[in-house]
Amino acid sequence: MKIFNLPDLGEGLPDAEIVEWYVKPGDEIEQGQAMVAMETAKAIIDIPAPRTGRVNRLFGKPGDVIETGKPLIAFGDEGELVDAGTVVGEMESTEEVIPEQAVGLHHSASNVKATPAVRALANRMEVELSMVTPSGHDGLILGDDVRRVARILADHGKMEALRGVRRAMARNMAQAHAEVAPATIVDDADITHLQSRADITPTLIHALVAGCRAEPSLNAWYDSHANGRRVLERIHLGIAVDAPQGLFVAVMKDIHEDDQQGIADRLLALKEKIKNRSIKPAELRGNSITLSNYGAIGGRYASPMVLPPTVAILGAGKSRDEVVARDGQAVIRHILPLALTFDHRAVTGGEAARFLKAVIEDLQQDS
Repeated sequence: MKIFNLPDLGEGLPDAEIVEWYVKPGDEIEQGQAMVAMETAKAIIDIPAPRTGRVNRLFGKPGDVIETGKPLIAFGDEGELVDAGTVVGEMESTEEVIPEQAVGLHHSASNVKATPAVRALANRMEVELSMVTPSGHDGLILGDDVRRVARILADHGKMEALRGVRRAMARNMAQAHAEVAPATIVDDADITHLQSRADITPTLIHALVAGCRAEPSLNAWYDSHANGRRVLERIHLGIAVDAPQGLFVAVMKDIHEDDQQGIADRLLALKEKIKNRSIKPAELRGNSITLSNYGAIGGRYASPMVLPPTVAILGAGKSRDEVVARDGQAVIRHILPLALTFDHRAVTGGEAARFLKAVIEDLQQDS
């Protein structure tokens, strides 16, 4: 039997979720034929068959998460395992694949005290032991403690497991919180002359490019292990896009080469790809700086999260009319709030302030 393991579907993606199998055991398939649709943190990808042959076994069902390098599908007859061409490692042939949850691997936190029987009970009742308040001697979790938490959770409905894009978002935000030394500065831009525009995002992108040209150090990657940064000449903008599946950060490569109309056209095409889930993994990685126009939905100021290895994200809040002083007179102007979060390990406060100043100046041209 030849085992085909899940290959790396992106740059170091750790796993992918089975969306739909196109084949079943017993099917004869041709090399290159689509076998299964897998959802990664980036996109939904069809995986082609690595060889011609008969499907022997599927290692998972829709909704299961398969780690990169773990068995996905088997070809041929039972017997000696043979490398299928893209296999990472080998495994013995068995009648059942034991899921990680079945052996309680997710209850191994060192600060939790519980007997093996209580751990097994928590596993069966889908209770995370770190959530349980112990009532036993010296902080020991008892079976009644687990049952109590299970009843509370049942009253609030079934837990929704994070999948695909949302799972990736949770992992990325945890990494950002653990690694980045964030600092945020805020300011306002007078965009009265831009009020008639339906979507200000292309103008914001143009201004962000101006900020990168004025202060290139914010268009950079930081390597926390080497304690060094790489300031980049090309601007690959990550644009945060809200979607029902979760948060996408789509990448507009070499955005500095486009004028505002070109930016608008690319932005429209990118949003359409996200809407119909046709965006490619290559269009969701490699950004050098990020923009989040959360004000299109709501919110004035925020502290956006910087995702490593980038060092900066510019956020734009909801614009509003405001009374301001102009030449000694009180006038009504349309104001756009801006928030710039930067990784203070790689960017100084002065660099960040100069970047934001250049962004505002570009937005306020002809204002």
